[in-house]
Amino acid sequence: MTTSALRPAALDHASSCALELAYLQPGLPISGDVALRLIRCSGEDLPALLAAARAAKENFKPGVITYSRKVFLPLTNLCRDYCGYCTFRRDPGQPGAHTMTPEEVLAVARAGERLGCTEALFSLGDKPEVLFPEMRATLHHLGYKSTLHYLEAMCELILRETSLLPHPNPGLLSAEWIERLAAVSPSMGLMLETTNRALLAPGAAHDNAPDKVPAKRLRTIEEAGKQRVPFTTGLLIGIGETPEDRIDTLLAIRDLHDRYGHIQEVIIQNFRAKPTIPMAHVPEPSAGEMLRTVAVARLLMPNVNIQVPPNLNAPYYEGLLDAGINDWGGISPLTPDYINPEKPWPHLEQLRLRTESKGLQLRQRLPVYPEFLPAVTSKPGLLSEKLQAARDSDGLAKSERPA
Repeated sequence: MTTSALRPAALDHASSCALELAYLQPGLPISGDVALRLIRCSGEDLPALLAAARAAKENFKPGVITYSRKVFLPLTNLCRDYCGYCTFRRDPGQPGAHTMTPEEVLAVARAGERLGCTEALFSLGDKPEVLFPEMRATLHHLGYKSTLHYLEAMCELILRETSLLPHPNPGLLSAEWIERLAAVSPSMGLMLETTNRALLAPGAAHDNAPDKVPAKRLRTIEEAGKQRVPFTTGLLIGIGETPEDRIDTLLAIRDLHDRYGHIQEVIIQNFRAKPTIPMAHVPEPSAGEMLRTVAVARLLMPNVNIQVPPNLNAPYYEGLLDAGINDWGGISPLTPDYINPEKPWPHLEQLRLRTESKGLQLRQRLPVYPEFLPAVTSKPGLLSEKLQAARDSDGLAKSERPA
């Protein structure tokens, strides 16, 4: 039941966020109509919206904020998509274009292992060999048919040779590839970003990005649900979408989770302008837009993990905690954020202190959240063994170190 069913009918046409907020009940999701009104709430009503979101978070996971200590592995930055906001991707021959060797992957993973990391986050361009003969040649030299075959082998290498757990973000996937990667990783991810097809138009953020068609991304996320794979997805805000588009995207994610129960985490990520991108002069979303979007995401999905990248949102940590997040995402003591290299990770001690200032404890988790562990560990094999060795009695990271 949604909160719209609990309110008097006269309130269906009310414009006051304060009235909407008065009828919220922690643990019950709001309707899309209510979300549309709340995401446009005034500055005067914003504190009440944040208080409602914080109450919903505390009803879900009280007293704790989690993060994942990781190494960031940019397996290849060659990519066939040309997104207007991206500095990660390269064409062959461009400065910085690189595909990691197995030796490089293992060296970074082992260095992270020594620093207490438990996650190996693989980021890579979407099927670059389809567009670039140079990538096909690299894969042939390495002994693999495709980028996904190479990713699968590197996930297995990490599992076999280290205590880290792989979390791949490889782009669009078929049912077969979801099944194959799920055998060597406890979770995986694909940012939905937006459901607005208008952003595929010439000059828009997803112009010349064939893998950013919303229906294709939704199909991958749904297939992961059919296979019960713990899945991370989310929004990218500030790329030309409207507040209504943000609600539509959140509702699409919620609908998939309602059907399959597999969305382990929803990331609310904000666009950050950079001088070298086509969208260099596009205004970034304001702190108020972020707070409203995060709070509404929490109220739409009161029992789903909501994350915001802290390095993209300094210094507004306390506000985001008030807006109902329960996770800071992956943070590395070793590797930079290769997607946003100009935004360094916060020092974990600083993040711990800022989190504790809001009365919350910072805890290290695994790349898969505790509530999804039973399904993954029920399958015998190396992956299950590594997960059991890495987890503590709460399903969090056994090897947790002081920040």
